[in-house]
Amino acid sequence: MTGKDETDPELIAGHGVVVRAANGDVIRYDPSGLVMRLSDTVIADIALRLGAGAGAGMVRLKAHPTEGVGETAEGPEERSEEELLEGIDAWGVSREGDWLRFTARMAGAQGVRGFRRHVTGGAVLGDGPGAVLGILGLGGPRAALANPRASDFPHHIVAPEDDIGAVGMAGIEAAPETDRLEPLREVTHEALVGETILHWQIEKFAPLPLIVARVETDASASAADLARGQAVANLIRAAGNLRAAALRMGKRAKILAICLDYALEDLGGDTIAYRDGMLAVMRRIEGELGRLGFDRPLFVARFEAGLDPETAAAVLQGQWELAWNHGDHRLIFSSPSYAFARDAYDRPTDTARLRMAEMTAAAISTGEGWRCPTLFLAEWEPGGAPLIRVTAQAEGPLVLEGGGAAGFAVLGGGVTVEAVTLAPDDPQALLVRVSGKEPGLELAYGAGVPGGVRDGWQLDSRSGAPLNRWALPAILPVHEGISGGAA
Repeated sequence: MTGKDETDPELIAGHGVVVRAANGDVIRYDPSGLVMRLSDTVIADIALRLGAGAGAGMVRLKAHPTEGVGETAEGPEERSEEELLEGIDAWGVSREGDWLRFTARMAGAQGVRGFRRHVTGGAVLGDGPGAVLGILGLGGPRAALANPRASDFPHHIVAPEDDIGAVGMAGIEAAPETDRLEPLREVTHEALVGETILHWQIEKFAPLPLIVARVETDASASAADLARGQAVANLIRAAGNLRAAALRMGKRAKILAICLDYALEDLGGDTIAYRDGMLAVMRRIEGELGRLGFDRPLFVARFEAGLDPETAAAVLQGQWELAWNHGDHRLIFSSPSYAFARDAYDRPTDTARLRMAEMTAAAISTGEGWRCPTLFLAEWEPGGAPLIRVTAQAEGPLVLEGGGAAGFAVLGGGVTVEAVTLAPDDPQALLVRVSGKEPGLELAYGAGVPGGVRDGWQLDSRSGAPLNRWALPAILPVHEGISGGAA
C-alpha cells in the first residue's frame, strides 16, 4: 500500500495509486473507479473464460456493482445518460452492467419496444428475449444484390460493426473482428428473411429477437474454389463476430440458417464436380462453426435454373443431385428461381426479392421437413400414343397450373410436348404427351422457362399474390417403362 494520508494532493484530486510494484503502478484509481494493470497471462486467462478476445494492459474496474472487468483503459469512455438518450423518446431507463436499457418509440415497424445501448455509445439495439440470431449467406457476386434502404426493423436487424454493412468483403480481403453491431445500409436477401420473420412475430404477438445479417461472396469460378476461398473464411468470421456480440450482451448466439446462393457462377460444366464442391463448402462451414461452439447449421438454397437449359444443364443437374444426395448435411431448397419475376438483365425485381425471402423464411420455419416437389423418374408408358410418365416426390398431391406444356420440353430429336395432365392412378405423377417417340431423349422441366407443377402448400405474401411451393427443375433421361403404373 502507498500509506498516503487524506491530505495528499493526489488523493484530493481524485486520482491516486492503491498498489505500486517495482515495475510500475498495479492498481490506480480515478473518479470513474479503479484501474488495474494485469499481466499478459492473466488477460489471456480472462479472455479464455469470457470466450472473447482481450488485450493486455490496463483494465478498468467499473464502479457499478453489477459490472466486472470491463474494456481496456484505452477503449471508449462511458457517456452520460443524457448523451446516450439524446433525441430518443425513451422512458423506464435502467442500467444493467455496461448497458442502458429503456422503453422507446423508435423508427421502424416494431412499435413501442424495449431497447438497449452500450454505455460507450454505438447502435441502439432491439432488446428482445432469447438468443441473438444469425442469418448468414454465402455465394457468388449475385448474392450481393441488395436494396439500398434501411430495414423495416432498423434496430432489430443489424450487421457486425465493421463499416462493411450487410454485404461483406467480396472475397478481396479478410473481414475484421468486432463484438459490436450496427444498422444496415442496404437490405440483402438475408436481411429480408429477417424482416419476414419479424413481421410474422408481430402478427403472432410474439417476441422480436435481435437478428444479425451478413452475406459473404467471392468470384470463385467453381464450387470447389468457393469451398477453399476467402468468402467462407469471412463467413466464419461473421459467425465469430455474432458470438462475440452476443457474449457482450450477456446472451447466447444461434445461427438460424446459412443461405447458399452459388450455382450459375460455376463454370466447370461438370455435374458431379459441382455437387461435390458444394458438399465441401458445407463440410468446411460445419467444421469451423463447430469449433466456435455452434450446432450444425441449416443450409437453405434457391434452385437456380438459368435462362438456357443447354448452357446451364450441368449446374441444373448438379443442384438436382444435391437435392437427393447431400449426405447428412442439413440442406433444403426453398424454391425454384423460375417462380420469381426477373428484369431484362435476369435480376429479380424488388417485389420478387421480397417473395424469395418469404419462401426462404417459410423453409427455415419448417426446417428439414421442407420439400419442394422433386421429379425423379421419366419413363415411356407402354402402348398407345407417345406418353411419358413423370414421377415426383412431394408432400402431397401434385397440382398442375397453366395448361400447355407446363414447363416441360424434350431435349433433342425434334420432339415437342403436346399436353401435360395429372396421372389418374398416382397423385404424385404426371403424364406428358409428346409428338413422337425416339431413343435417348431427355425431358426437361423448368429449365429456362417457368414451370406449372406445384403441391397444395400456399402462403399469403406481403406482396399481394399468394406464394406456392413449385417443383424443382430437372433434366431426366426418358427410360423404357416396365409397367403402366407408378414407379
